[in-house]
Amino acid sequence: MFKLNNKVAVITGASRGIGKRMAETFAKAGAHVVCVSRSENVLKSVADAINGSGGFASVYACDVSDFNAYQDMIKDTAANHGSVDILVNNAGITRDTLIMRMSEEDWQTVIDINLKGAFNGIKAVTRVMMKQRAGRIINITSVVGLTGNPGQANYAASKAGLIGLSKATAKELASRGITVNSIAPGYIATDMTDAMTDQAKETLNSQIPLGRIGSPDDIAAAALFLASDEAGYITGQTITVDGGMVMI
Repeated sequence: MFKLNNKVAVITGASRGIGKRMAETFAKAGAHVVCVSRSENVLKSVADAINGSGGFASVYACDVSDFNAYQDMIKDTAANHGSVDILVNNAGITRDTLIMRMSEEDWQTVIDINLKGAFNGIKAVTRVMMKQRAGRIINITSVVGLTGNPGQANYAASKAGLIGLSKATAKELASRGITVNSIAPGYIATDMTDAMTDQAKETLNSQIPLGRIGSPDDIAAAALFLASDEAGYITGQTITVDGGMVMI
């Protein structure tokens, strides 16, 4: 397993699903994980479980769409822990509906969390990482940002924008020893997929060359690699973790 000993990792959207599993995986690899979400109450159970199993985790309630709040969180983390070595922009939402029915609020809310939130995080952490002359930034996008999907114009635009943001900032920050990469998950097991009928699951699996829905562990493993020293020569890339659904 890749090691993150003595690293400080900030993970947004860490209260459940992929974010929670990344927090657990990073902590197991030796990092001190700062779990970030809007609700501190939910985060506390995640951090308590990590700390109870011998890891190190703390919590921070933050609205990622608010730059000042994000900046304060990064400053507090650096002050309390001495550095911010890894930032994972994972917070994301959906507001699915066809474009002709999509309200401006549906559009803007998704853009604010999924894309502006990542922009806020990168902007806030850049100065800290530049002083360190090292850092890992990992943005969780989606295969929908590569292919599009009916009823998800807002989500697809936010995730495609996140890929572009990652590539641009990778070029800006490379000379300072900071890498910026994206992970594009495909279908991942969630509460929604758990509620699907067996027939629906079979239909979905038939569309995936590896024949199964992914798990949060699959995403966490890719993120752990990108956060590690072993990935120091990789930047500006989008890694699809989708069982072969999208091959580009």
